Amino acid sequence: MRLHLACAPDGTPRAATLAGADRPEREVGLALLERTLRGGEAVVCDKGYAGREFALSVEEMDAAVLRPPRRDEPEGGLRLSFIRQRIESVFWTCKDVLTLERHGARTLANLRVRVATRLLCLAACISLNHQLGRPSRSLVAYVA
Repeated sequence: MRLHLACAPDGTPRAATLAGADRPEREVGLALLERTLRGGEAVVCDKGYAGREFALSVEEMDAAVLRPPRRDEPEGGLRLSFIRQRIESVFWTCKDVLTLERHGARTLANLRVRVATRLLCLAACISLNHQLGRPSRSLVAYVA
């Protein structure tokens, strides 16, 4: 199984879906974005979401795809390293701090519950951090 996640810029999960690891990323990504986008957003994603059809489908949802160029593409003027670092930070938080990779689930239903509880925990921590004036994904006070 592979977790596909759409997050706000502060790391708050907006939508998530579990899909078979053999399903194409772009197909799953489009279904996820259809539930998430409201129009006018920029979707920052990785190289796996490259493709004209994917970009056109996202444009039809009134959003723009921003991604780093593949090796066979010319280097663009857009630098996404800061945003990509934030994305990787969210993944690291889910995998390591919230122990998502060590979930221990043995059934699909149990896996869904364990993923949902960890994403709920992340959203609650980010919300509380906003209220307390702390950095969004600073979870150290909650996991000691």
